[in-house]
Amino acid sequence: MHNNADSLIVLDFETSGLSPDNGDRAIEIGAVKIEHGIITDKFQSLMNPGFRINSFIENYTGITNQMLQNAPSCHEVMLDFATFIGSNNLLAHNASFDQKFLDAEFEHINQRYSGEFACSLLVSRRININAPNHQLGTLVNYKNIASDGSFHRALFDAEMTAKLWLSMLEDIQRQINQNQVSFDLIQKIAKTAKKNVPALLANW
Repeated sequence: MHNNADSLIVLDFETSGLSPDNGDRAIEIGAVKIEHGIITDKFQSLMNPGFRINSFIENYTGITNQMLQNAPSCHEVMLDFATFIGSNNLLAHNASFDQKFLDAEFEHINQRYSGEFACSLLVSRRININAPNHQLGTLVNYKNIASDGSFHRALFDAEMTAKLWLSMLEDIQRQINQNQVSFDLIQKIAKTAKKNVPALLANW
């Protein structure tokens, strides 16, 4: 397990709805592996939740019931994904959402993961304080990150989150005057009130 914030798995779920507590399931997973600041591997799969998704979700994600019909089951995809994660730490944009679904899907197949979650949205709120908002698309524009593809598909969102993350880590490195950022510092930033972040970084 790396303790550097530039080595982790960035993941994004597309789902049938907002909460696994209401029986919602993952319908697509996209993930990239970052090792020492470089994207080294990717994982993407649609997954069949075993029921029809509603038209709002079809329109929002561009994932249709027809596409899901021939997709492997959640069970199958999640077993593969468990292997892909290994013992790495995890990152998502608005991580509480993706973590909820990862926990629920892993519960279904009796899997565990040992890494910890970081949230690029929480960190962004404290680092990109002049951004108009902290939606992924807005931040990608704000940081001038080239994007070619469509948001709300899992792998594209995971790749964009990874690029955004690496750009944010560079900003933090400059502020702490070090050439790497520890995962612990990231977790501290996320829990620190916005106004106290500059002092946290100055003293790190």
